[in-house]
Amino acid sequence: MIEVQELSKYYSGHRAIDKVSFKIKEGEIIGLLGLNGAGKSTILKVLGCFLLPSGGRATIDGYSVHDQPNEIRKIIGYLPDYPPLFNEMTVISYLKFVAKLKNVPSSEVRSKVDLAIDKTTLEHVTKVRLGELSHGFRQRVGIAQALVHEPKVLILDEPISGLDPIQIVEMRDLVVSLKGQHTVILSSHILSEITKTCDRILIIDEGKLVAEGQESDLEDKLAKNMTLLCDIERTNDGIMAKLRSIRGVTNVRMTKGPHGGPRLNVDTSIDVRAQVAATIVGGGIGLVGFAREEAGLEGLFMKLVKPSQTGSSGRSPETPVKETSVNVEIARGGEAE
Repeated sequence: MIEVQELSKYYSGHRAIDKVSFKIKEGEIIGLLGLNGAGKSTILKVLGCFLLPSGGRATIDGYSVHDQPNEIRKIIGYLPDYPPLFNEMTVISYLKFVAKLKNVPSSEVRSKVDLAIDKTTLEHVTKVRLGELSHGFRQRVGIAQALVHEPKVLILDEPISGLDPIQIVEMRDLVVSLKGQHTVILSSHILSEITKTCDRILIIDEGKLVAEGQESDLEDKLAKNMTLLCDIERTNDGIMAKLRSIRGVTNVRMTKGPHGGPRLNVDTSIDVRAQVAATIVGGGIGLVGFAREEAGLEGLFMKLVKPSQTGSSGRSPETPVKETSVNVEIARGGEAE
């Protein structure tokens, strides 16, 4: 259904996306996961034919974003990060207006609008002005306008941004209910919602695709790269150098353990638990605790992306005029600030 090959986009020399390639099958729900400013929105805008790519190619249902954007617009529904709503209009009048803009035949406008309202459970607010709706209902109307012409593909940019916990659950259920009826691609920086909603995850960092697959696939990748947490009684000058010399060890860091004592954090690309434990015990520094860090998919995400150490992203802006923040919660159940 969707095929992206070596897709790139630059803004005045700044790289927003860099040679991204992926495929999406018909009926799948795919999540783009990454920090704010990673390039997710730019990818969606290219697929939605709002931006032309600087390089590479992308097709939807066989149509090219370069050569056939009008054909693509007929078969996609798009929800940008800020829904395009007119506050003085009621829900029903707005959806009828959008249906006409999307060339829904006059004889079918009412039935299409009713179906979109039913899918997004807006029955009780159809006569309410958009400016009077809560943020959660405005997001629902945004999805309804994207659905009103029954598109094959639905593109949702941060659909749960700014929602409260109850609204997040409702939005998640809504997106899942669309599975099979539409091919859905959505973006988020909230890991828990991506894993609960999507069939596959594409992790984007600094404009590049750094990992993709189902949650179990990505966690298997994490299993090949582990951090060993070694609580010790005391330190000596040579122990860290000895640990770094073990084949497969990529880094050794000294931190404080949960009880205030010294802890060695040993990053490895293979399972070297036996060698690490033997080296510490042989060094005579007192091994009092030994465990493998269990961080799950969140740990992989943090290993793959590169958040700033200074509070500034240092990333290419998603749009030419506005650079987004990297302030992000990836903990399960977290929300963006």
